[in-house]
This record gives sequence, C-alpha cells and structure tokens, in this order.
Amino acid sequence: MGISSKAEGPSTPALRRDPYEVLSVSRDSTDQEIKTAYRKLALKYHPDKNVGNPEATELFKEVAYSYNILSDPEKRRQYDTAGFEAIDVEGSDMEIDLSNLGTVNTMFAALFSKLGVPIKTAISAIVLEEALNGTVTIRPLPIGTSVSGKVDKQCAHFFGVTINEQQAAAGIVVRVTSTAQSKFKLLYFEQDTNGGYGLALQEDSEKTGKVTSIGMYFLHFQVYKMDSTVNALAIAKDPEAAFFKRLEGLQPCEVSELKAGTHIFAVYGDNFFKPATYTIEAICSKSYEETTKKLKEIEAQILTKRNELRQFEIEYRKALARFQEVTNRYAQEKQSVDELLKHRDIVHSSFTVCRPANHNDTGLGNGKVDDSKAYTSGEDGGSDGKEKPTKKKWFNLNLRSDKKLG
Repeated sequence: MGISSKAEGPSTPALRRDPYEVLSVSRDSTDQEIKTAYRKLALKYHPDKNVGNPEATELFKEVAYSYNILSDPEKRRQYDTAGFEAIDVEGSDMEIDLSNLGTVNTMFAALFSKLGVPIKTAISAIVLEEALNGTVTIRPLPIGTSVSGKVDKQCAHFFGVTINEQQAAAGIVVRVTSTAQSKFKLLYFEQDTNGGYGLALQEDSEKTGKVTSIGMYFLHFQVYKMDSTVNALAIAKDPEAAFFKRLEGLQPCEVSELKAGTHIFAVYGDNFFKPATYTIEAICSKSYEETTKKLKEIEAQILTKRNELRQFEIEYRKALARFQEVTNRYAQEKQSVDELLKHRDIVHSSFTVCRPANHNDTGLGNGKVDDSKAYTSGEDGGSDGKEKPTKKKWFNLNLRSDKKLG
C-alpha cells in the first residue's frame, strides 16, 4: 500500500508504512503470528531498552500503530481493501507504558480509570525481557488448587501449571480474582526457541460486582473476551449507538486448547500506585461438565445476538430517520395550522364598522368615526352642545396654605 504521511501525534508515526511490512509478516498471517511478531518487535524497540534513542522510539510507535490495525479484524479488512484511507484511527485505543508516564501523568491516568474510562496499559519491557531470557522464578500451581498473593505494580508473579493427557483433553481454566478490586493482567507464555518464554496471550481484569476478575478458557471451543475500550469509543462517538456496539467488543481468544505438559502463566500488577492483591486458581473442566456446557451454549447465543443486533441497528436507524422526518413534519404542520387560524381570526374581525381606535388617526376622514364624540347629548352635555360645569367632588377640598387650623 506504500507510504502515507500524517501529522505526527501521540498514537501515530510521522510516516505510515504498510503494517505487514512493519511487522515483517505476510498478508495471510494468522492472528497469533501477527501478535508474536508484534511482541518481539515491541520488546526490541521498547523505550525502556532504548533510552535517548529517538529512532527506536519512532520505530516502537510504528510497530504499535501497525499492530493496532492488523489485530482488529475490521480495520485489517478495511486496510486490505482500500489502504489507510479506509481507516479511521483517530482516538484509537493504544497501550500506554506506566513506567514512562511520570507521577503527574500517572495520576491523570488513574483518575480517568477511576471515572470508568478504560485505559490500556503496556506490559513492562523488563518483565518481558526477563521471561524471554528465562530468568524468572516460576512457582507450581497444581490443578485444583489456588494461590493468593500480592504483586507490585509493573511486576509479575509466574506460575507453572502441569497437566496430563486426560486433563488436556477435558479442558483447563485458569482464573484470577481480587476482592480488593485490584487491577491486574493474566499472561500466558509459550516456550521460546532460546529456552525462555514469549508472551502469547494477555487478558485485562474486569470489574464484575464487588470483585475484579479475569480468566483464560482452554476448552476446545471458541471462547470470547470482551474489549471494553470498543464500547467506550462507541459511546464517545455516538452515545445512541453504544447499545448496538456493546457486543462488538467480543474478541476471540487466540488459543482454545492446551497440550499435556507444563504451561507458564503470570499475574501482572496493573494498579497505578499500589500492589495488586489476587488469587489465582487452575481448574480441570472435567469436574465442571455442566458448567462447561452452559458456557458453550451462552457463547453461541451471544454471537447470534450480536448478529441480530447488527441487523436491528439497520432497522432502528431507518425507523429513527423516519421518526425524525415525521417529527419535523408535525412541527411544520402545527405552525401552519396556527398561522391559518390566526389569519382567519383577522379576516373575521374585518367584518365591522366599529374598528378599534388608531392612535395615529388625527382626522375623521376615510369614513372613520371618532368614538369620543359620537354622542353629544345625554351624559355630559346638553342638546345645545354646551358643556356643563364640572361638579366638584366632596373630597376635593380647597385648603388655603395661609390659614392655620386650630
């Protein structure tokens, strides 16, 4: 698609190159291949590892921008169809690195998050590099057990979950909860060729009731995660459309099953200032067959409902446009009727010889009659036209100022 120039901003590079070229992936690459390429390049050009290197900063921005397009199925389809011109990326949901924000900006980010504005945060490059080098401490998390802990902000606790063939076939669930409503991420790492661990999946905690929680479900069928930033952007752009976009935040999880062996998970502290308290547990779904069945059914129902909402939105938009058209017609017709009735009253009042006095009239011409002199006898004057002296009222006392009252 070539290179496109765009005004430099906090979320877009100065020059936009083909996202596939930036991430060094082919156009038929899978979502997982794109994510893996992004993680490696983001780690390579991360500002933490390239302090004082503006070129690396620009490359990091370019990598993040490209991934923002290719990780979104709709944006990827639009770009494949018509390039950058088809993509509206203003205000797109970019990840921020808390370690580079500074105290003041971190306070602002925390405030917005408290107000309900979803803010995506990037994982610290130090954590990713330590995992990639295989220098992290991994604690065992046996199936059917839970571990509670407290992890510092921008740090991670790593756990190894070992499963056998039967457990892998049944399905595995790893969940993290926090009764303190801490913010955290659940990370899943895959074994890298150099012996370390590369980040494969990440989920952000969501508030549900009085707790925050997140889970990864490896149940041999497609389970979806909810991206709350999609709803936030929809509300900002069009509050009326927010309901219809509510299910658009559903994103398919890239991994739906695990093989027998040891798998590495981590709880990453995502609070802005304080450590995150958590409880992590690993469960085999064989003990929850009925619950697994219900989850599969509800996932299918939600997908069906999302398609129904997309169709209903079209119908709603048409009906809303028609309603607005009829409402405008109503206002116009009401005004027209009011004006006709007013004009009718004016015409009716014209059928009279006794018209209201016009203060501008000074004569009696044009057939007009001076009402004040229409009758010259009876009340105040005689038939001869002479005026009678005005009688003084009893209270009209003529008191002289030179007389003193005793």
